[in-house]
Amino acid sequence: MKRRNFIKKSLLGTAALSSLPLVPFDFSLQAQELPDAVIVNNGEPAELLAAALQHLGGIKRFITQGDVVVIKPNIGWDRAPELAANTNPDLVQALVKSCFEAGAKKVQVFDRTCNEARRCYKNSQIEKKAEEAGADVLHVRDNKYVNVKIGGKFIKEWPIFKNYLEADKIINVPIAKHHSLSRVSLGLKNLMGVMGGNRGSLHKDFPQKIQEIAGRILPHLTIIDAYRVLAENGPQGGRPEYVKTAKTLIASPCVVAADFLGLELFDLNLNAAAHIKLAADNGLSRYDLDSLKIKRISLA
Repeated sequence: MKRRNFIKKSLLGTAALSSLPLVPFDFSLQAQELPDAVIVNNGEPAELLAAALQHLGGIKRFITQGDVVVIKPNIGWDRAPELAANTNPDLVQALVKSCFEAGAKKVQVFDRTCNEARRCYKNSQIEKKAEEAGADVLHVRDNKYVNVKIGGKFIKEWPIFKNYLEADKIINVPIAKHHSLSRVSLGLKNLMGVMGGNRGSLHKDFPQKIQEIAGRILPHLTIIDAYRVLAENGPQGGRPEYVKTAKTLIASPCVVAADFLGLELFDLNLNAAAHIKLAADNGLSRYDLDSLKIKRISLA
C-alpha cells in the first residue's frame, strides 16, 4: 500500500491519525546485503550524492514509478549557502533530479522556517535550484496540519504537515550543524520542520519529546549534507569563520544511524547527543549502532 493511501485510511474524525508505520516498506534480500550507511568524502554535492546512492543500491531502491516524493531540507534561516545554516542547494537540486530519473511523479520541497519564509527560500537558493530541477517548492501553511496521535509519555498528539504525511516517500536532507539546545542538528532535529504547534514547548525535555514525535514520522532515507558544516554558533550561524568545509555526505535508510555517524563531524560520541542516544535506546534505529555496516568512500 502506498504511504499516502495508508495515511488517508488512517484519518479519524477531526483528521487525527491512529498510527503511522515507522518504515512503511520492506527491503529485499539484496538491499539487506548492502551497507547500512555510506560516508562519502572529497567531492562536490552532486558527486557525493551519486556515489552514496550507488553504494546504497541506487535511487530506485527508495523511489518507484509514480511516487509522490517529499524532500525535506533545512531552509530555516535567512542565510546564504556559504554560511551553512541551510542545506546545500546544489545537493537538493541533484536529489530532485535523481528522484525524477527514478520515476517520481511529483517531488515536493518544503520546510517550516524560523526566519521569514520568503527570504529563507530565496536567500538559501533552495527555491531556485529545486524549481529548476522540476520540484514543487511549497510554503508550510498553518491550515495544512493534521493531528497525529503520538501516545508518548510527554507527547500525546502533535500536528504534522499534511503533505509530509501523504507522500509516498520521504527523503530527509539536513545540514550538519552545531546547535545550542541539542548539541548537534542532524536528521532527527531536521524533522521539526514538518511539525506545527508551539515548537518552543518541545525545548523542555527535548530528547524525550523529539524522539516520541519522530518515531511516528520516520523518513525512508536520510542524507546528511556535510559539504559545509556549521561548527559553532548554531543553528543559524552568521559568520564565515563558524563554517568548516568538510566536503562530506552521509546517507542511510535509518535516520538514527545517519545521526550517529554525523557525530563524527563534531568529534562527539553518542553520549554527547542525548536525543540521538535516547532514540537508539528506544528502538528507533533500524540497525545495531555498535555493528553498523559502513561503506566509506573518498572521491579524491
